Parts: sequence; structure tokens; C-alpha cells
Amino acid sequence: MTLPRRLLVALPAALAACSPTDLINATVSSRGVTVQQAAYAPGPSGGLTVYRPDSPAGPLVVFLYGGAWRTGRRDDFAFVARPLAARGITVVVPDYRLFPEVRFPTFLEDNAAATAWALANAAALGADPSRVFLMGHSAGAYNAAMLALDPRWMAGAGTARDRLAGVIGLAGPYDFLPMLGAEREVFAPDPGPLTQPINYVDGRNPPLTLLAGDADDIVQPRNTLSLATKVRQAGGPVQAKIYPGLGHIGIITAMTPLFAGRAPVLDDVTAALTAPSSPEKGSG
Repeated sequence: MTLPRRLLVALPAALAACSPTDLINATVSSRGVTVQQAAYAPGPSGGLTVYRPDSPAGPLVVFLYGGAWRTGRRDDFAFVARPLAARGITVVVPDYRLFPEVRFPTFLEDNAAATAWALANAAALGADPSRVFLMGHSAGAYNAAMLALDPRWMAGAGTARDRLAGVIGLAGPYDFLPMLGAEREVFAPDPGPLTQPINYVDGRNPPLTLLAGDADDIVQPRNTLSLATKVRQAGGPVQAKIYPGLGHIGIITAMTPLFAGRAPVLDDVTAALTAPSSPEKGSG
């Protein structure tokens, strides 16, 4: 992609005034996308942003952002939502409570509540209520995987994981024991096997699409490969793909027009969301 001259001229001043996410959001067009605010729970972390295409009726995806369960805000991730909405996909980006306000598993409860809201409101938003997906990056991919693999969380929100058409994980930590000190704080007092998505595989999960880069030195791609192998062995539906030369941040920025040439992440995510049928059990 070639940036317009006016954007190139503006970049030096923008670099001084904006955050990196502000800058990348500014490179992604909002044309053909309607943005609205809503809430799935009371409080400052119970809000969500909906990105609606001009012609909805396609799938809806709930995107859970990462940030090591410590940082993040929904407004930072317009660069993920807008390209998907431009392809006819309704996108819901919720906030959720983070450490140190909460620890594991409270953020899973928040994510389940936001997903239940999306399931209940998909038709009102113009999306197909039978095609509601969950997607996350990094810590958000962990959260999404836990909701897909351990049925307790969606049940606690008054719904069921079976209602999800599929789950997409980007660079997720699914099998990361022993934990480091910062992670141990988030998952205290028992940062052990019960915190790991891989230990909840039962073969009855919604279809999983697991994507990672082989140059990721923050969340090792073995997390993706290990989870995919275990789901496949259990007879569950899963697809996995490792992108050569792509790092932890690169896998999500590759969804933008500016960095799309690095890897076909946006195309692969779109295919997972719009495929007429789910991945075959044991595939990938």
C-alpha cells in the first residue's frame, strides 16, 4: 500500500502527538462502517464498541484484545475492526476488567458476559445470529480459548459455548507453564494447570482457527501447535497456521492495509468467519 502524500507529510507531527495505536488506526479507513457504543455490564469496563458494515446480515465477531491481562482499551483496536467491517462482518470490541483491579478468572467472566451480549443482540445489529464468532489476540486469544474449551464460563453468563460458530486465536498463550513473575501475579494464588487452556480440551469445542508467527518471541508458537495437536487428537474441530517471519505484534498489524503484505492474516480471518462450513474435526 502507498500512503497518500498528505498522510506522509502529517506523520512526523502525529508521531509526537499520538500513541502507536492512534497512528495505525489513522491509516485504516472508516468508510462504509457505522460505529456505535453500548454496554454489556455497568461500570467503566463494561462498555463495548460495535462496528457495523453498511450492509450487515453476515457474521458477527467479538474481538478480545490482548495486553498481558494488564493493559488495553477498546478504542485502540479500530484497526482490527474496520477492515473486517469493510468486508461485511459486524465487529464487537468490549472492554473488560484487568489486573490489578481483578485477577483470574474474573476477566473470563467479563468476556463471557460480553459474548453473551453479542449473541443476544446479533439479530438487532443486523448480523446473522447463527454466525457469532469469538476472536482474540495474545491474552485475548487465551481468553477466547478458555471460553471455547471450558464450558463453565459461557454457562455462567447464561448461554453455551455451543452457540459460537467458531473461535479464532492470534498468537495466544495456551500452554505456558511455568509462569513468570508478572503472569503469576495475574493468576495468583494458584498459577498452575487449572489456568491452562490446553488442559480443558475435550473434543467438543466450537471450531478453532489458531494462527501464529514463527518469529514470535513473546508467545512462542509452540502454544498454537500444542493446542492444535491436542484438540485434533481429541477429535475436535481445529485448523492451525504458522506464518513465516511474523512476530507477536506483526500478526495483528498484518490485518491492516498498511502491513497486509507481510502475511494474509486478514484474508485467513475473513475466510474463517465467512466459510460456509466449519473446519472438519481433526483437520489442520
